[in-house]
Amino acid sequence: MPAAVRMTTLRVGGALLLLLGALHLAVTPIIARLIAQDTSPAGAEWLTPPMLLNHVVVGILLLPLGVLIFYAAPGAVRGEAWALVVTRVTTVAVAALPVTVLMLMGRRYFAATPFVAAMIVLCAACLALLAAAFWPAPRHVP
Repeated sequence: MPAAVRMTTLRVGGALLLLLGALHLAVTPIIARLIAQDTSPAGAEWLTPPMLLNHVVVGILLLPLGVLIFYAAPGAVRGEAWALVVTRVTTVAVAALPVTVLMLMGRRYFAATPFVAAMIVLCAACLALLAAAFWPAPRHVP
């Protein structure tokens, strides 16, 4: 893979993770409303705080992962060890998300447009990052 394509792929993957983090945070109030509408008041009181915590934490954590990939892209393309570690570790963690989500949640949530949008962005980011992060890099000579 040419260096320019690899750089662009890593940077687009990082930007997609930023987008996914923002999307995750944006749908949090929508999910809170769904819980309030579809459960009893006691159920909503019980379920809403952990859901909010989960969505906010995941959304916030996706933001720096995207920034790290974006920032490390030039170094990874040059074969710098620190940048390869950052891009590869982040990529493996992110690549585990769609498989884990599908295994735990099943297909029933694919009727929700925000969920489908998030999964499309996540899968696109995973494929882009896997291709670019693990493409053989030139040896970096300090």
